[in-house]
Amino acid sequence: MKYCVKDFIEAQGELLFAVVESGMEAGKVLCFLRYAKINGNWQKLSTQQADCYLADYFPHYLYYSSAKDVSLHAVCETAIIKHHQPRQRLQRLMEQPSHCAVVADFKKLIKHFIEYGLESTQIGVTGSLLPGVHNDDSDIDLVFYERQHFHFARDLVKQLIQEHHIDALDDSAWESSYRRRSCHIDLPDYIWHEQRKFNKALINGRKFDISLAIDTRLPDLNYQKMGLVTIQAKVIDDTCAFDSPAIFGIEAGPVDEILCFTATYVGQACKGECIEVSGTLEASSCGYQRIVVGSSREAPGEFIRVIR
Repeated sequence: MKYCVKDFIEAQGELLFAVVESGMEAGKVLCFLRYAKINGNWQKLSTQQADCYLADYFPHYLYYSSAKDVSLHAVCETAIIKHHQPRQRLQRLMEQPSHCAVVADFKKLIKHFIEYGLESTQIGVTGSLLPGVHNDDSDIDLVFYERQHFHFARDLVKQLIQEHHIDALDDSAWESSYRRRSCHIDLPDYIWHEQRKFNKALINGRKFDISLAIDTRLPDLNYQKMGLVTIQAKVIDDTCAFDSPAIFGIEAGPVDEILCFTATYVGQACKGECIEVSGTLEASSCGYQRIVVGSSREAPGEFIRVIR
């Protein structure tokens, strides 16, 4: 069974984890706890709440990856009682009647995409809609698995905004998005970077995001963390800028590339732009060096921004 980024897995009948890396490591699916059933109701957990909850009740799901030199959550495949897959869930939601407001907006959005040339089989739904723990205030999170489909969808978002089928984020929505990201750049800078990505907008006042879940094959190397660094560099390759993790090729220097594991800075820069990067410098035994942005889930002090 293939586990992909943006899938959800369920364990214990009361824990829902979001898969953060495709495949497995040491027989475990690498993931992060997003929802726990507490007093009979599913509750969304922050990073700190998730860590504390597992430490108190399910410490065996806390995991240290020696290959990545990072602590996260992991579930043995034998402990998984349900595997929630975005593309299959999208098809079921489109076929089933529902009186839920978020599902109605979701269906309307998917129909727009289909009318403009995307096929529903090219799209998945993730976030709270995937395991069915959504409510009328939930956002919509869509996921694509091929770069050409994802970038076509970005073009469609831009076109649908121009044709007034959907709306760009307003000031309130941008501020809400910024607060949830807890990012290390200021609000105007955040909005400037985000507005040109066309990976989020509003439908009936409800925010939706589109993302790319594609297997980025990284060299099978062990890295040692060397500490937090800040550098400036020129981007020479943005092919994988929206991948998971996002990769930015930079001009030759002591650092070979930038990896980004946090959604805040995915797609942050384009080829030819100069960027400032703050992240964790990692070095392999063969001398290959990279900067990782998102070395922890909250990534305090880490960022990518275009130098304007």
